[in-house]
Amino acid sequence: MLPQVTFWRNLRDLPASMSLSAVVAGFLVVLVGYTGPLLIVLQAAEAGGLTESQTSSWVWACTVSYGVTSILMSLWYRQPLTAPWSTAGAALLVTSLAQYTLAQAVGAYIVAAIAIVLLGFSGLFGRAMALVPQPIFMGVLAGVLLRFGIGLFNVLPEQPIMVITMIVVFFVLKRFGFRAPTLGALIVGIVIAALSGQLNMQNVPLTLTVPEFTAPEFDLRVIFSLSMPLVALALTSQYAPGQAVLKSSGYEPPINGILVFTGLSSIVFAPFGSPGSVLGALTAAMLTNPEAHPDPNKRYAASVAMGAFYILFGMFGAAVVGLFAGFPPALIAAVAGLALSGTIGSSLTGAMADSRGREGALVAFLCTAGNFSLLGIGAPFWGLVAGIGINAIMQYKKPHPAA
Repeated sequence: MLPQVTFWRNLRDLPASMSLSAVVAGFLVVLVGYTGPLLIVLQAAEAGGLTESQTSSWVWACTVSYGVTSILMSLWYRQPLTAPWSTAGAALLVTSLAQYTLAQAVGAYIVAAIAIVLLGFSGLFGRAMALVPQPIFMGVLAGVLLRFGIGLFNVLPEQPIMVITMIVVFFVLKRFGFRAPTLGALIVGIVIAALSGQLNMQNVPLTLTVPEFTAPEFDLRVIFSLSMPLVALALTSQYAPGQAVLKSSGYEPPINGILVFTGLSSIVFAPFGSPGSVLGALTAAMLTNPEAHPDPNKRYAASVAMGAFYILFGMFGAAVVGLFAGFPPALIAAVAGLALSGTIGSSLTGAMADSRGREGALVAFLCTAGNFSLLGIGAPFWGLVAGIGINAIMQYKKPHPAA
């Protein structure tokens, strides 16, 4: 890590680095987070049977840890670094959380965070990524997210006008390069829901959220089911692409330091419900381009602005829960499916792109999408195991084609 004096120098330079474009870029990232990934968190909380206070605490932990960790990393390294919760991890919890107690889940979050910290201290990120072929990871990710894509169309018979309009608006905005097509689809969905009398905004408490502490419980079965898939999904769907985005923008991301920062933050916020902070990929792309700031050396200000917005909004987690609870279920399902459509497509492409790992990736995808439990351990773990096993069978002593 850089010397501590660098942090204070970057903090001193922050007012001069902050610009209107940086503030707008940071606010836009928050809007994208609240209109897509946060809805996945709320779905996971509902699937896990969490109380309203536990869900509010979870929102508080996810958003405040996002803001605090992003600000600290950006000031420490003077780069536009973000530390969101893992969307793929939250999607995994939608199908898995109901099988365990919240205390067991918190224990699994902490174990996953410790693994990330150790990976950062050891400097073995590259080797860890090489242990399992990338198509296998992508197959598991696609399997985890598949239900959200299917859910988009499962709710179509309930609200055909709303869902079809949202789909059309989303892809029209995407066609013309709109940065947040999910936001446009959400606004249209809210308008249609309001006109049809389906919005219920009576229970939106405008009070500060009091985080709720949950003592962790460590269960080996839950660690296999949650911790290992959470780490695998975080490395492949967040850290690896996030690092690539930063490098493509001319930065040299200190990946080991980032792993330590996000892992320690995850340990601190896990007892309040957060499944963990990771390196941003989509958010990194939104903050590393010249639209955030023309000077690459000052773009870290956009990440700091984003972090401040997340902390501010995160303090009112109960209001956020009440707001989204007033939306019809079809609206939530449609937004979640649209928000994850790009990730589903890229993960399927990554799983099938390399013919040498295609069979293993396909088995990993189908096994994970099966959403079953064997020996008390969830499908994502068995998807990894099955994918690796099939890949080993198919590639055993098989000569690689010439380049």
